[in-house]
Amino acid sequence: MVVPVEPTLHTSERPSADAELHRRLVYGEETALAEAYAAYGGLVRRVAVRVTRSAVAAEDVAQEVFAQLWSRPYAFDPDRGSMRTWLSLLAHRRAVDWVRSEARHRKEARADDSALHSIPDSGPGPDEAFVDRERSLLLHSALAELPEPQREVVLLAYFAGRTYRQAAVELGIPEGTAKTRLRSALRKLAVSLGDPSDPAWERGA
Repeated sequence: MVVPVEPTLHTSERPSADAELHRRLVYGEETALAEAYAAYGGLVRRVAVRVTRSAVAAEDVAQEVFAQLWSRPYAFDPDRGSMRTWLSLLAHRRAVDWVRSEARHRKEARADDSALHSIPDSGPGPDEAFVDRERSLLLHSALAELPEPQREVVLLAYFAGRTYRQAAVELGIPEGTAKTRLRSALRKLAVSLGDPSDPAWERGA
């Protein structure tokens, strides 16, 4: 396999080369994008890896960076700096966005786990076999009463060990839809599995 080698143009040659490459990108020449990737792809990935600590994430960042270069070539102004610097800054911003997004997803996953813990445990205890058996039957009954879309997400998330993001992929639905269905299902289960002696239960809350 032939590995692209970054150009070794002299500093005085690089601005004019960037300007020419930019002109070709503006005119939609696909070969110009390929040349830009060959010249700066390695740099973009290195910047992304330093921020994300993930080679896979770095590849995603690189794709986003060069997709933006292709779709919005006017965003780069060769008169204000080199393409190398511009792509490095863009890669850094995209990588930081990825890190923040991952942190947000982890926080949401922890919140979903906390919501699950609010549902009474249906597992049998050593001194409460009868009560726990009844509770287990109640859990299965409550699950059966959920709408099918919500039940699918719950079964994948808490009985098959999937995150809501993985469940979304398996079900072919957006992540936001999977999260909404999961939260709605958890609220319904919490009500169904509540303490029958509680006044709220008697009111059907």
